[in-house]
Parts: sequence; C-alpha cells; structure tokens
Amino acid sequence: MAIRDRGLRAGLALIGLLAAVAAGTGTAAAEPASGPLPVPFDLGAGLRALPFPEVVPPGANDPACRPSAARPNPVVLVNPTFATQASAWQAGAPYLRNNGYCVYTFNFGNPVWVSEIPIQALGDIRESARVLSGTVDRVLAATGATKVDLVGHSQGGGVLSHYYLNALGGDQKVDKQIGISPSAHGTTLSGGVYVRSLVPPVGRAFYDVLTELTPALTQQATDSDLMRQTYGNGDTRPGVRYTTIVTRYDEIVTPYTEQFLTGANVTNILLQDGCTADKSEHLSSLYSERAWRFVLNALDPDHQTPVPCFPVDPFFPNVK
Repeated sequence: MAIRDRGLRAGLALIGLLAAVAAGTGTAAAEPASGPLPVPFDLGAGLRALPFPEVVPPGANDPACRPSAARPNPVVLVNPTFATQASAWQAGAPYLRNNGYCVYTFNFGNPVWVSEIPIQALGDIRESARVLSGTVDRVLAATGATKVDLVGHSQGGGVLSHYYLNALGGDQKVDKQIGISPSAHGTTLSGGVYVRSLVPPVGRAFYDVLTELTPALTQQATDSDLMRQTYGNGDTRPGVRYTTIVTRYDEIVTPYTEQFLTGANVTNILLQDGCTADKSEHLSSLYSERAWRFVLNALDPDHQTPVPCFPVDPFFPNVK
C-alpha cells in the first residue's frame, strides 16, 4: 500500500484548513458538564473550530479540576504546526477529561500580532518551548501536582516537547511524554525540503523567506540546526517515559520510521501493526479513536486495555 503525491498533499493540508476558515462555521465555548462530554473523533470538528483559536476545547482548563490519586498528573496538550488549542483538541481534551484527567491547552507560535489568527504554532520552536515551560509551571502551581504528562501531535509531540525536555530542564517536571505522529528527528516532507538545493536560486530564496516568516517549518527539516541541538545528546532523558504513536501512511513527517525514538524508556507503536484497516495518515491521526486509546494506555500503563482493530479513514482519500 502507498500514498500517492505526498509532497502535493502537504500543501493541500493548509489549503483545506484555510477553506474551513472561509466557511465560517463555529464552535461552542467550553463549559463544565455534569455527564460525559461528547467526543467527536472527526477532523471536521477541528476544522469547524478553526475560526475561534482562543476558545478552549471542551474539558480543558477547568480551574476546579484537581488531580486524583488514580490520575495524579495533569495532562498538557501541545499543538501541532498550523494548529491552535481549538482546532487540535476537540476530541483529545474531552476524551481525556471523561477518563478522569485534568487537561490543559494553550496557544503558541503565533506568526503575527493578532491573537485571533487561526493558523499558529509557526514561530521559533525554541521560543515556543519556553512558552510550554511557563505553561507547565503554571499548571503545576495551580494543581499542586509534582509532575505533568505531555501529549502532543506532530511538532507538539515531537521536537517542541523534546527540546523542552532535553534543553530546558523539562525532564525534571514531566513524567510521561506521548507523541502522535511526532516530528521527532525532523522530516523530508516527502522530499519537499530538498527544493532549496534542487531549484536554485529560487528554492533557496523561498526557503529563506519561510525561515524568516514561519521558522517552525524549516526548523522541522531533518537536517536543521534545531534537530542537532535537540537530539545531539540522545533522544531521551532518564526518568521520563516516552511513547510514540505512528502511522506508516504519514505524508508530512517522512520517512515515518524517523518518528520512533531510541531509548530504554521508550514504547514505539505503529498503528498498522495487527490492524491493516487503520488507514490514518498524518492529519487524521490527531482525531483517530485508535490513536487516543493508545494515548490512554500510555498515560496509565498499569491499567492498559487492548486496543481493538477497526477501520480508520484517512483525511486524504487516496491511501491505497
């Protein structure tokens, strides 16, 4: 099985997001609920939330939530590139809250000064990691917990969280780090990063503009300085338990095998192992029920339950 025209669809992903903004559909503000919150395992829920980046997803940032003996670590959700707390966590936040976790979301990496821009997580990843550091400190202070768990997708589950852990001392404040389709070790973007050398001088100039305006994009290239800074002394740090949840059909973080981490305290999961019906790719993995069941197991490894195999559709329909 293969995914065709991967590099093209990397650009189409952003076009699809912008189209959703133009449609102008809305989302409700998060409110406390007496019963289980709805969990839409549907990327469309995230697209509908795009125009409202400051709206907290259901189940998140509840000031009354306190960790329990069974769920001692608050969970901080770390956004993927181009996304905000609203578009990224319409499923993940309520799913974890329904399962007893205190959940926290935030925005970072805004490329312009307007807070309501629906496309974020594009700024310098080192600065975004400092924002993550401040968020973790505030969550610990508010909840009285001693450590948090980090769950992220793409940039948020990969290099951003790993830079925080490896370079900013985050390993002293994090118990578990879980990445869904993480940009660990960077990406070739299905070959797209090589445009800077294959199409000179236009490719180089285009790459320089991206670096100036949206540094997070070029920082996630497999050969970037940030990748060397983040992983130069090893993927992991002692005391933190790591889980990667990866799909072989990933067309954004390529090759997909680079998403796996190396270390004694690492669990690497391939969604298609034992489940060929799972056709999720990079975008749909964020809203995949199977992926979130693996997240729940990683958060509570002493009470894991088997994740059944059932079909998961890709966002792009031509997974073969």
